[in-house]
Amino acid sequence: MPATGKVKVGIIGSQFEADIHAASFQLMPEEAEVVAIASPTPGNAEKLAKRYAIPRVFLDYRDMLKEPDIEMVTITAPNSFHAQMTIDIAKAGKHVVCEKPLCMTLAEADEMIDTCKRQGVLLAYAEELFFTPKYVKAKEMADQGAFGRVYLVKQSEKHFGPHSAWFWDMDKAGGGAFMDLGCHGIAFCYWFLGRPAIKSVYTQLATNVHAAKTKGDDEAICILEFEGGAIGMIENSWARRGGMSDRSEIYGEGGVTYADLHMGNALPTYSEYGFGYAVEKAPSTQGWSYPVFEEHWNYGIPQEMRHFARAVRGKETLQATGEDGRVVMQALYAGYASAGLGQKVQMPYHPKTSKPIDEWLSRKSK
Repeated sequence: MPATGKVKVGIIGSQFEADIHAASFQLMPEEAEVVAIASPTPGNAEKLAKRYAIPRVFLDYRDMLKEPDIEMVTITAPNSFHAQMTIDIAKAGKHVVCEKPLCMTLAEADEMIDTCKRQGVLLAYAEELFFTPKYVKAKEMADQGAFGRVYLVKQSEKHFGPHSAWFWDMDKAGGGAFMDLGCHGIAFCYWFLGRPAIKSVYTQLATNVHAAKTKGDDEAICILEFEGGAIGMIENSWARRGGMSDRSEIYGEGGVTYADLHMGNALPTYSEYGFGYAVEKAPSTQGWSYPVFEEHWNYGIPQEMRHFARAVRGKETLQATGEDGRVVMQALYAGYASAGLGQKVQMPYHPKTSKPIDEWLSRKSK
């Protein structure tokens, strides 16, 4: 494969997250370009390819992997497919960008990591909070000593539920709001504090609103205890009406900072008539709404994809790895077990179930 020029990228998937990946590569196009889309749903890939002038379309991602010029492949498929896709991509000699959460089990995580190492390819974990401008600035200040000893990191992400139907299916998703959103919060706290070991996990889960469509949790509160004494507190919801909320709070003995991902980049707007789009997950634009500008940039996804492409070229060291994703997976398992047991779970936790939510559901039914 060439060691210079733009990294040629293929995307697996054609829905919401695939669109974000395609748009993000075009926002920062100097390092990479998307040359192919693969999706099993007839028509979907063609629409996405047309929108972003992507030249090649495949119904089977394995056919896309035969393209010799493709160097990096991003996975935006359901969680249950992540492991096999990663293994197939690595065996085709291409670098992998896997969307969160990494996979469904720790055994899958280990196989993904080991296969990529054996094949000599990168396994990048697509955790955009490592690249979100506000959050990066908060960490930069913390690392410079602005807050003294940081003792509490809070992160919350809440909205009224995911875009695609597969998220509600626990066999495909592996977990509910905690799996979908808590993976961000766990990764953020772990990264912000400098990747200390997680000592314990305590979680409370509930299905408050969406019990008719899922067995999964739609509300989660999680407390992580880290080596060194700092605490991470994570709040997640698929039950919050009114659109997306994503914020972090950092508390140290010498200071504090608050980062609201949307409100500081929003235009408070009132409209009798409504308009096209305000912000992710917003149900309506009639009445008061808070349209966000440069949304993908504020999330950090273009910066993330640029970084991954630069890592492929050896220009940067990979900052979000498969190993990070495995740490998150183990904490997710412990969190679901904690909710099922009704008590704090010590780490490392060694699950025996086939997916994280089984740690909760199997005990909840007793």
